[in-house]
Amino acid sequence: MLALALLLLAGAWPAFSASLDARIAELERGSPAALHGFWGMQVMDLETGKIVYQRNAGKLFVPASNLKLFTAALALFRLGPDYRFHTRILASTPPGDDGVLRGDVYFVGGGDPTLSARKFPYEPGPVRGDPLRPLAELVDQIAARGIRRIEGDIVGDDSLYVWEPYPQGWDQDDTAWEYAAPVSALTLHDGAFRLSVIAGSEPGAPGRIILKPPLEYYTIHNHVITVSRGESRIWVEWPLGSSEIHVWGKVRPRAGRARLLAVRDPAHYAAWALARALRERGIAVTGRVRVHHRWMHEVKDFKRGDGAPPREGFLLAERPSPPLYEILQYASKESRNLDMELVARQIALVRRGIGSRAAALEEMKEFLAEIGIAADEYRFFDSSGLSSLNLVTPRAIVKLLSFMYLSRERDGWLDLMAVGGGDGTLRYRFRSRALRHRVLAKTGTLTGVSALSGYLELRPGRLLAFSILLNNYGTRTRPAREFIDGLVRILLTPR
Repeated sequence: MLALALLLLAGAWPAFSASLDARIAELERGSPAALHGFWGMQVMDLETGKIVYQRNAGKLFVPASNLKLFTAALALFRLGPDYRFHTRILASTPPGDDGVLRGDVYFVGGGDPTLSARKFPYEPGPVRGDPLRPLAELVDQIAARGIRRIEGDIVGDDSLYVWEPYPQGWDQDDTAWEYAAPVSALTLHDGAFRLSVIAGSEPGAPGRIILKPPLEYYTIHNHVITVSRGESRIWVEWPLGSSEIHVWGKVRPRAGRARLLAVRDPAHYAAWALARALRERGIAVTGRVRVHHRWMHEVKDFKRGDGAPPREGFLLAERPSPPLYEILQYASKESRNLDMELVARQIALVRRGIGSRAAALEEMKEFLAEIGIAADEYRFFDSSGLSSLNLVTPRAIVKLLSFMYLSRERDGWLDLMAVGGGDGTLRYRFRSRALRHRVLAKTGTLTGVSALSGYLELRPGRLLAFSILLNNYGTRTRPAREFIDGLVRILLTPR
């Protein structure tokens, strides 16, 4: 009987594979995204190491945010789950006994992506609360020292990392928006702000613009008109390098619109916000607001440390971040581009002595070689997947997923994934009773790119590692996702 059972088990996967081929071919024939696009896939049974299915698994695809899987894995192994970032406020001289600080104040960024209203550990759902709360906590520490006057400048210092705000391959048209916030070691409230437009008092009246947080750092020109009927729609014009934002459109009562816009120079913005917060606490500031970047021409070697010392001074306030694991969980589940770029810069700083994009990519190259992923299976230009120049094979992603599943970090690693029908970017996908909570994966979306990679639970304790990458499909995103979700359903409901 045992021999018969083993024989049946040995023949199960070939039979399943034949059924799989037929069902996938049928799904493909009915999908305009699959028929017009280029797609690849690999699926591995993690219990046996057997490849269950593959299609173009060795071809290169744009992965979009599936690249975040690589950055998260690198961070866990190079920094460790308990690592913390530190934000400091320093003074060039100690404050006097009279409560006057005669010198400059430096708001020194430590790469922390959590200076916002987000709650840690991760909680599903919208972010609520005061986005300036971490800044207020730092100002509380300064006020507690009895300082009542600062006779000097407020300097936003993000020189911990090289000032490379936009990695290669990021589209200039994206730079106005929150998802492409520039990479800076000093970043408040996710490097972004919400611009909401609501109707005025009557038709023909200007629309009302509301900012969150309510900081008027930029000049906003309001061209929005209130209407009584028709579609509410707004446009934002914000040329790169300009501090003036034009908002156009029309809006009906009870049909407001909102946009998430990126802060273009996060360190200067942070210094400006600090000066404002100090004055609101009754601490006079006589100097100006300025910024200190570490410019590219000041760096001798982008791949190895060049000995630039960190900022020193009298400590006025300090804030540690939550543990790195909690940051990675939020960034992975909610696909936070900025968070992953900052984490990668910090890895480069710790490992190679310089917080640059090139050093981060070199560290990634070394890590992938260690786990057996060949250099010709990927080409990375950033650490978040927003660059359209990134390339990777489905086979390389499955190798990473298999390695992490068998590693010491497995339990925490699995908890980084969005849960189908549960949380993160998969909260509204795979919601049926048959699929809910059985998909643990990372999504990826760019124009013409849809991706999904992670794990599928066949039954408790039995997982498949999979990667599906779909490029150049020439349709809206929805048909592409429907095709990918159809592939997942086939894998989880074998006949």
